[in-house]
Amino acid sequence: MNFRAVGMSEHNSTMWEKLQAMWRVKEVRNGLFFVFAMMIIFRITAHIPLPGIDLDALHRYFQANQVLGLLNLFSGGTVRNFAVVALGVAPYITASIIFQLLAMIVPRMEEIQKDGEAGRQRINQWTRLATVPLAILQSFGLIQILRQSQFNILTRTDLLHMVTLIATVTAGTVFLMWIGELISEKKVGNGISLLIFAGIMADLPQSASQLLASYDSSQFFTYLIYAAIAVATVVGVVFITEGQRNIPVQYARQVRGTTGSIGGVSTHLPLRVNMSGVIPIIFAISILMFPTVVAQFFVYARSAWLANSAQWVIQVMQNQIVYGGLYFALVIAFTFFYSSIVFHPEQIAENLQKQGGFILGIRPGKPTADYLTYVTNRINLIGALFLGVIAILPILAQGAGGNRLLAIGGTSLLIVVSVVIESVKQVESQLTMNDYDAV
Repeated sequence: MNFRAVGMSEHNSTMWEKLQAMWRVKEVRNGLFFVFAMMIIFRITAHIPLPGIDLDALHRYFQANQVLGLLNLFSGGTVRNFAVVALGVAPYITASIIFQLLAMIVPRMEEIQKDGEAGRQRINQWTRLATVPLAILQSFGLIQILRQSQFNILTRTDLLHMVTLIATVTAGTVFLMWIGELISEKKVGNGISLLIFAGIMADLPQSASQLLASYDSSQFFTYLIYAAIAVATVVGVVFITEGQRNIPVQYARQVRGTTGSIGGVSTHLPLRVNMSGVIPIIFAISILMFPTVVAQFFVYARSAWLANSAQWVIQVMQNQIVYGGLYFALVIAFTFFYSSIVFHPEQIAENLQKQGGFILGIRPGKPTADYLTYVTNRINLIGALFLGVIAILPILAQGAGGNRLLAIGGTSLLIVVSVVIESVKQVESQLTMNDYDAV
């Protein structure tokens, strides 16, 4: 398979020239300022705690529970403070997963999804509406988990206070969903991913201090291995994200009256090795957290069999072999799943045929679509396997060293690198379009 990585040497401009171009282009400059302002607002809301919460007891509970640590990561660092945006964008992501799965199962939903921009807007509207009941359910579940813990986190448990907490947390999720969509409209990155990125970066100093505080000389080689894995993760994610397979495309020469002929151009169709970006990682974490969070809700149930079942689920998911295997499999599955949503070989084959283009050695129409599907599946397999291996490397390091922060930190690093690359790509696309418009 002949795919290549697009290196820095192939870019005509230096990093400094790109920064200057970003500052000169008004749309890009204003978009970056807007994103920065929205992130500041997000971090302010993340530090407004809800009333009736013992934060010291909450922090002790988080230190003793790895699952809630991942939930805190996924929410953007808001659960640990139980702020007004405690759930972050998790309900919105859950709703997105539900509707994307429905589009693959329900034929009517699939037709709507393929109905161009109008269909996407309808599904987005349904996703927004579904976020509200999901946020209510998840906030109720989270409050019940804290209420049933042995740390006495909730200082008030009357009905009015519980309803107020649920309503406030739900409103906070809707507020972040709105901010995320506003950021996405600026075309400098995916808004939801950038909010998670902001939470991870804001939590970085505290995570680093906890690692240093728990360090002793016997863990030197463990930390050394983790540092090597961190470097490998950055290099690997950049390599896979930048890698692409170029499909040669030839456009037939067309004669237009007495004015001569046009066409006959040779070009290529670039297929990215990782078309999904950071989405498979976010989806995989969301699915992995679901059974454990639900089990946490029933661990103190009055029914013995229900409490034992919940405890069994928690123990199984805390097994590093089970967790790592499921994480690896889900990353691969969601890579293929999301690629099938964003890449449509039939549409590309149809557009090529309409424009008089064809892939060398492949007949137009359905043979072209089948060939693109075949090539896409092959390069997706490489990208998915590589991304899955990188995802579980920190878990392997955690198993060797026994430090819970390593697995969470590795996942954070993976998300941060992928989000940065995705945002840089979108900014570069805007700069390129501006150059074309200026010609």
